[in-house]
Amino acid sequence: MDENQTNMDGINNAGDKQEDTPVSVPVEKIIKETEAGAIRETDSPELIEKAKEVQQEQESQETPAAKPRRERPKGDTIYSDSRTLAVKILTRVERTDSYLEKLIDYEISNENLNDYDKSLLNEICHGVVRWMRRLDWFLNGFYRGQWEKCMPEIKNTLRVALYQILFLNKIPDYAAVNEATEFVKKISTQKHADVVNGLLRTIIRTKEDLVYPTREIDEIKYLGIMQSHPNWMVKRWIQRFGFEDAEKLAESNNKRPILTVRINTLRARKDEFLNLLTEKNIVYRFCKYSNMFITLRLMSKIYLDEFFIKGYYTVQDESAGLASILLAPKESELVLDMCAAPGGKSTHMAQMLNNKGKIIAVDKYDAKIRVMKQNAERLGATCIEFVQDDASDFHNEVVTTTRFDKILLDAPCSGLGVLSKKPDIRWKREVEDIINLAKYQKKLLENAAKYLKPGGAIVYSTCTIEPEENIEVVKAFLAEHPEFKIDNAGNYVSQDLVNAEGCIETFPHRHSTDGSFAVRLVKEG
Repeated sequence: MDENQTNMDGINNAGDKQEDTPVSVPVEKIIKETEAGAIRETDSPELIEKAKEVQQEQESQETPAAKPRRERPKGDTIYSDSRTLAVKILTRVERTDSYLEKLIDYEISNENLNDYDKSLLNEICHGVVRWMRRLDWFLNGFYRGQWEKCMPEIKNTLRVALYQILFLNKIPDYAAVNEATEFVKKISTQKHADVVNGLLRTIIRTKEDLVYPTREIDEIKYLGIMQSHPNWMVKRWIQRFGFEDAEKLAESNNKRPILTVRINTLRARKDEFLNLLTEKNIVYRFCKYSNMFITLRLMSKIYLDEFFIKGYYTVQDESAGLASILLAPKESELVLDMCAAPGGKSTHMAQMLNNKGKIIAVDKYDAKIRVMKQNAERLGATCIEFVQDDASDFHNEVVTTTRFDKILLDAPCSGLGVLSKKPDIRWKREVEDIINLAKYQKKLLENAAKYLKPGGAIVYSTCTIEPEENIEVVKAFLAEHPEFKIDNAGNYVSQDLVNAEGCIETFPHRHSTDGSFAVRLVKEG
């Protein structure tokens, strides 16, 4: 491939990280992001202010339907369309530990973007992050110089263009090249624009003959590059599942996520709601494991949909509903939801209780409490009381003076079961994060046990597939608490979802859901 390399000297930045070096996020910040949202301790003051602004806007209204439209500041003409805004977002994600979804939401709120541009921006940003390692494999092969030292803005311009060339069939190659070239002219020099133009055109000419890595030399690196995951991650999965199953899992993580919603019978009868969808020619299908969950096809602007605003349904993956089903709350019972935000499981349990009974939903941050209250109001969930407190060390008397019939602990985790929805997580995690998070999860489970009545049940759940955060946390807890035992999940859900230990364990490539874990722990009476 040397003969096709293009000279990129002069547009390097020696301060950038290596191609395969993950962005490590301390466990405290992972927990904070899980619980609190956009604002992160290592963000610049400017980014923090923007994140606060976005968060306040999200908190002020339940849906974007009622949001005021944001206009782009005058003079901000460099980042003016979906492709250039994608470069802006990707550069910020790369330079900081900001999360992709928050930055996309901020830019999509701008008045200047039409619906097509918003959709393209979302597709490019998620696609580039999802396939970043494979894109970098090719760009590094054609790059003369040290790819890891390339200026971030130019690096991401090339990624955006190459993603369109390799993955988006409806966009002509020449359009992707021209847009990239013109943008580099604005942010750099004509010389650099010419180099970008030449590199991309060289790739297009040899597109059918691009050289891929081979499994025979190094199967971990091969799978990591071909399916765009970090080596440490695919190595764990190969050791645990074998190569073929690990490959299927990685492939599932790279699929565009399917929109799954939960029908809310507190606001509408199930048959009536389905009839309304049919009348509007909205295609749906039932999920496999719960008949209250359906997938919707080709539905855009969901948060502006009248049925969503009326509370007839809410967005929730089927796997997320399994924890509530496993807990099986009954009317008149007192239930504690320890780490409740964003509130999907609390409102699901309220629906299961038909608003008879009481749910105490706890979160550490007042902003999240306000959002959960708005969600509950939209969905008609009236049996929930919201409490601001720290689930690892309760102080609020509403919790500390009470013993509960059922407790749901949906613990902060690494999120490695939801990589299709949140592709940037794969580049922000390291194996050490899993180990450190497990320590925090054990602390939460210990605290949960203090507030459970004899004969009561705790459901411990996560949205990760890693055993250190799942079954190993449970085994460590049971070793210290012989008064608890596992109640086999097969008594509550399909046996297809239940592993050898009697726990729910879902995988994207096996169950067509997010990856998740849930176990029901019963305390002797």
